[in-house]
Amino acid sequence: MQARIYKPARTAMSSGQAKTHEWILEFEPETPRSIEPLMGYTASSDMRSQVRLRFPSKEEAVAYAQRNKIAYRVYEPKEKKRATISYSDNFKFNRQVPWTH
Repeated sequence: MQARIYKPARTAMSSGQAKTHEWILEFEPETPRSIEPLMGYTASSDMRSQVRLRFPSKEEAVAYAQRNKIAYRVYEPKEKKRATISYSDNFKFNRQVPWTH
């Protein structure tokens, strides 16, 4: 029973940071998912795959895993690279691509 502790990334459909401030502890799947032959649904007999615990900090998630003797792996979030350019840079005379209108 291995668990992952990570901070979720923002959704691809928004540029906001909603639901990215908490840390999540979820269990790795123990058995592979199978396709149900009649309807074609993806099924799993692993009940732990439905458990997703949320914590306000990484330390609390790690403490919970240690207290309950759960093997865990922490995935640190990647830092964002923000390019800072101003609106006036669009109208510079020495632009790489000339301004056409």
